[in-house]
Amino acid sequence: MSENTSMSTNELTARLQKAENIRARDGVVWKDKFDRTHTIESARELADGTPVRLCGRITALRWLGKLMFGRIYDINGEIQFSMSREELGEENYKFMKTNVDMGDFIGITGELYHTTAGELTVRVAKYDILAKALRPLPEKFHGLTDMETRYRQRYLDIISNPDARNALLGRFKMTQHLREFMNDNGFLEIETPIMQNIASGAAARPFTTHHNALNADFQLRISPELFLKEAIGAGFDRVYEVAKDFRNEGMDAMHLQEFTMIEWYAAYWDYKRNIQFTWDLVQNLIKRARGTLQIEYQGTKLDFSKYEMMDYTAKMNELFGCNILDFDDVNVLRQKLVDEGMFPMSELEDLKSLATLVDYVYKRKIRGSIVQPTFLYNYPTYMVPLARRNDEDVRRLDMYQLLVCGGELCKGYSELVNPIQQLAAFEEQARDIANGEEEAFNPDNDFVRAMEHGFPPISGVGMGIDRLTMIVFDQPTARDVVLFPIMK
Repeated sequence: MSENTSMSTNELTARLQKAENIRARDGVVWKDKFDRTHTIESARELADGTPVRLCGRITALRWLGKLMFGRIYDINGEIQFSMSREELGEENYKFMKTNVDMGDFIGITGELYHTTAGELTVRVAKYDILAKALRPLPEKFHGLTDMETRYRQRYLDIISNPDARNALLGRFKMTQHLREFMNDNGFLEIETPIMQNIASGAAARPFTTHHNALNADFQLRISPELFLKEAIGAGFDRVYEVAKDFRNEGMDAMHLQEFTMIEWYAAYWDYKRNIQFTWDLVQNLIKRARGTLQIEYQGTKLDFSKYEMMDYTAKMNELFGCNILDFDDVNVLRQKLVDEGMFPMSELEDLKSLATLVDYVYKRKIRGSIVQPTFLYNYPTYMVPLARRNDEDVRRLDMYQLLVCGGELCKGYSELVNPIQQLAAFEEQARDIANGEEEAFNPDNDFVRAMEHGFPPISGVGMGIDRLTMIVFDQPTARDVVLFPIMK
């Protein structure tokens, strides 16, 4: 056991005896219900003298002879309560003192008042012991030795750590607001399969699982993109999904193998329309979560009242000293980088396609320098096989990304709806896979067939909820905003 969850045999024996004492008095230790009149949060808005029935977990107990003070907790907050021997009676007061511990759940009946110190308190006339905790609550977490416990036993972290509690509660409320914003703007939430014959829609390595009834291997989705676009083809005008996605890749502060995204698609929009919609959505969520558009992330002040625009291709051309749109051979571009002394060949030789090579250079030379909210646009066609080619120059994509603090919050584009171009793009991805590129897009012929039946103009976006939550609530890693992160 870790230091935070260990307990002595004597302590367990003592709590078990207290549970037996409660059973002997009440008949049941772990009760089936409690009829409360208010939540703790709503009770805090009531006037002194209001009668209430509240319940929660005990997080503090302080005995002062004939008077005691305690606190009960739920996910939205705490409230103080007081008990006196005179009001409860000698027997009930003594039973509470000798049989109830921190961590137990109780129901309290009484009325609200303010103490001389000005704190809202419930003067308890009657209490009900609702559940006995056989293990004690931990002391406050401290130091790296407790990180494993924090993630493994997240329920203890939430009880003990207000920062963790506020970030996770904020995340789920923000997801509610996200849905409200999408619904209010005419989008319909739909569902698409998590197990797929071919995991496509992004450049990522998938997880594979076996379907016993069908005796077939399936892949966990890396994106719901293709199915959502097929829904647009079916006639749904605007759709979105808050989707669990799975990518069998490396783990770091901003990347988890299981993560949550929202993807949305609108018929008859282009990427420029979606840039403005994305910005309206982000501003709405931050303002509702934090009350301001000026926030701080890990010591960096961010201003979400405005954004910058950066031409991706122009920036990369400046770095490379040439026009990256002119290259169609990864070996030639790789050699140029080596000749210019930007990278050693050993660092680049495993990058098998133009897309992975250019992306590698971008991530190491440019991405980290982007701090304030910035929309990148104007990407080479070979970067994303599902995005629409620009009408004026087919070597460029009608695509954008929103970056903050070097992290990608979302990617959006005018969707490729030309089935001839889509098939050719998938065939190019198949060649990259054959050449050893493990993270190329998996071609999906069923998707091409759906497109051949006709798609309207479409623009779509994928936004990472975990990463956005990290920034909005100033949390250092994606694990800190996931309620139950995967542990080894």
